[in-house]
Amino acid sequence: MLKHKGFPSRLPGSDFQFTIRRDNKGGATPLTARERYADRRPADRRADAGFIWALVQHFGEEPFERGNLDAGRLNWVFGREVIPAEDPFDPASYEALLRIDIRRVQANFPNAFAEEFIE
Repeated sequence: MLKHKGFPSRLPGSDFQFTIRRDNKGGATPLTARERYADRRPADRRADAGFIWALVQHFGEEPFERGNLDAGRLNWVFGREVIPAEDPFDPASYEALLRIDIRRVQANFPNAFAEEFIE
């Protein structure tokens, strides 16, 4: 499992994690798109925004390996702002390639391109 050096491990001041420390002995948790409802808590929305900001700052438009990125956090943006970068795509692989859909990020998280994280 690739560890993304320099990628934030969690949203500062919260318990929302962005990365995992070690791989799961039973294999990677499969990625599945989760529905984001309009009535989500503000803390959950900040976590999504912080995660997208970190992805944009760390990877930009280039494809990246899933590696140690937390599946729970990825599932909230998978299929919308983060999409598969390879075909066929294995959602249960730490080596799976992903990429950011810049147009969707600009529409849903306009602050993701700021130098510092803005809520």
